[in-house]
Amino acid sequence: MKKLFLFFLLSSQSILFSQTVLNSFPLNLNLSEAQLLNIEDVKTHDVYVFASDNKNINILKYNQSLFLTSQFTDSIRYAADRVLLGYSIGADKAPLLYWSSSNLRNIRIIKYFTETKTTRSLNFDFPEAHDYILASFQKNNIFYILAKEKAQQHLLLYKFENGNCEIKMFDFSPFTFQNGRGQSFSFTTLIRYYPIQMMESDDFNSIDKTSNINKLYVLDDRLILTLDYNSKKTQVFDLNMETAEITEKTFDLPVSVKPSRTANSFYSDKKLFQMTANKDQFLFTIKDYDTGKTIKSSSISKNDTIQFKNSPFFIQNNNNRPQELKTTAKFLRNLADLSAGISVIKNNKNNFITFGGFVEYVDSDYMYNTDEIFNFSGMRSLSRMVYFDAMLNENYDFVKDVKSEPLAVDNLFYYLNVNKGMMLQNSLKLKDYYILSYYDIASKQFIMRKFTNGFVNEDNGNPIMNKSIFSRPASFEDIKQP
Repeated sequence: MKKLFLFFLLSSQSILFSQTVLNSFPLNLNLSEAQLLNIEDVKTHDVYVFASDNKNINILKYNQSLFLTSQFTDSIRYAADRVLLGYSIGADKAPLLYWSSSNLRNIRIIKYFTETKTTRSLNFDFPEAHDYILASFQKNNIFYILAKEKAQQHLLLYKFENGNCEIKMFDFSPFTFQNGRGQSFSFTTLIRYYPIQMMESDDFNSIDKTSNINKLYVLDDRLILTLDYNSKKTQVFDLNMETAEITEKTFDLPVSVKPSRTANSFYSDKKLFQMTANKDQFLFTIKDYDTGKTIKSSSISKNDTIQFKNSPFFIQNNNNRPQELKTTAKFLRNLADLSAGISVIKNNKNNFITFGGFVEYVDSDYMYNTDEIFNFSGMRSLSRMVYFDAMLNENYDFVKDVKSEPLAVDNLFYYLNVNKGMMLQNSLKLKDYYILSYYDIASKQFIMRKFTNGFVNEDNGNPIMNKSIFSRPASFEDIKQP
């Protein structure tokens, strides 16, 4: 699914955002076939950059102070015409990259020894029972792939570590899947028609992602799978990555006076945030994940003013500039026709929340020919999103914080929105700051920038309408897919 842009024009007053150029390195890449990935060894805190094209792969290694310590260029021959899925770090501290074939049936695992500037490769073929990949991720220097098993109500978790692969199976056949109207269907059908969307841990997840009804959260030793296909409840599965045990939980959605038109949830820090809405009412609850007890609940009618919001109501059609909606009634009228979404990111003790909704659809274009007959001229993807921002303190009380400084991730998104000439953008969170890596087209250099919280005004005024403007999705180019 494509990402959305928000282009907000600032006044002529200049602002120095909390960003610094850390490193640059000359690279000559064939951009039509280039891929870039930057990673952190979570044990040594070394940072690696992998930049490849159809001929070579360039490996840059930085220490935890982000000084370049080694550089290695190798032929791409063993990974030619393949897609970079992810990475792991071996026990000997050497990085491994996982290169998939175009049909996603085979993985070439290449280990790169930066000290001796040599490589070693392995082949991995998915078993016959493997159907398709749902998600891939890294945790504690280990690479994982979550996949569906053929003809079974099973998920398969592949764990790649030190050149070995361990497979665990999660069996969903004992569980019941039934929507709010009492219609039953299989787990296979549910995730086939409503694919699972993986959420980024401790990072901003945009509304176009969180509006998906099936979401995956990666914790230290567990996976949390939240399913919001039922209009009355959120069904949650807690998957133990060591034992393959599945624990089911259900959380009732808040009940409105009239039937809800849209609903969804978001998991964060052992809390489940839930919302439902129709044209007349907006309801929001926070529940403790372990006990199921309600920590906070709010109900807003179309005639109310939402006192706790920290931004205006916005509506954005396609990639056009967002427009402000003046009233709660107008916001709810638009939200009711979309797929609801909540995004939560925690910074220190506060939770920054975006409430909204999103839809993406395909429209067909027709035009008259000289005989005044309709001719099909193509298809285009269209989208609509509405949203507003709020903040909760450590006691989960709403806080009006109009003058808050932008977060590091806000500054990063803003920088991407107003600076062009970049390709292969890739972000990496390190402690309380972000690293943005990208290829600068004009200078033909790999650039690494650091983004921290806050900003400094060079003039007395602040031309930014609201800090929440920054908390929007920017466009990251996905690793090239087949």
